Amino acid sequence: MTAQAGGAIPFPSRPADRMAQPTAEVRAARRRLRELRLGLTPAARSAAERTIRATLDRLGVFRGGAHVALYLPMPGEVDLRPSIEGARRRGTRIYVPRIVSRRRRRMLFAPWADGATWRTNAFGIVEPGTAAGARPVIGLDVVVLPVVGFDPRGNRLGMGAGYYDRALRRRLERGAAWRRPLLVGVAFACQQLDDIPASPWDVPLDLVVTERGVIVTGRNSNRSTDR
Repeated sequence: MTAQAGGAIPFPSRPADRMAQPTAEVRAARRRLRELRLGLTPAARSAAERTIRATLDRLGVFRGGAHVALYLPMPGEVDLRPSIEGARRRGTRIYVPRIVSRRRRRMLFAPWADGATWRTNAFGIVEPGTAAGARPVIGLDVVVLPVVGFDPRGNRLGMGAGYYDRALRRRLERGAAWRRPLLVGVAFACQQLDDIPASPWDVPLDLVVTERGVIVTGRNSNRSTDR
């Protein structure tokens, strides 16, 4: 079975002024998009992931000396783990998310280290067992993050907990001279939607990488819905 693009999934046009519970339409869209990416055949998934990893490499994401946040995948998400060792040999500093306060929906990015201990958090995601050496996003050059859905303007649909948008909220400050990190979403092409209505707290992606290529969105696009 081959997953088909999700562009026809409807959304209510309801930019809100504060974080709220997702609507039935948004919950249904998340379910449908997760089904689409899980519906990829093993061969199609493997080929798409290789292409996505190669594209990130070609874009210079894993350059020597760069501080780059990746993620440890949940079922169905693009798996970037095969890129880690090569990136580290090149001198890239790799970090992965770690929740430091579930009540405040706060996370930092902890360094990937040989011999590190790991734990599974409340969402079933593997993360470093300690926050030692962790950085906020302002200390990173690139953040590569998974999306459930995305549109051509860089708006994204995440898992709904809000951790990434809270971590990145400084990007939304008017007049802030904040040039990093570069925000790169990764997804399978079947996860693209025609339009995702933005809310004021949502942070847009700069680029989206799929097996079909790179979508350059720009930082002044309308905004997203977070993991």
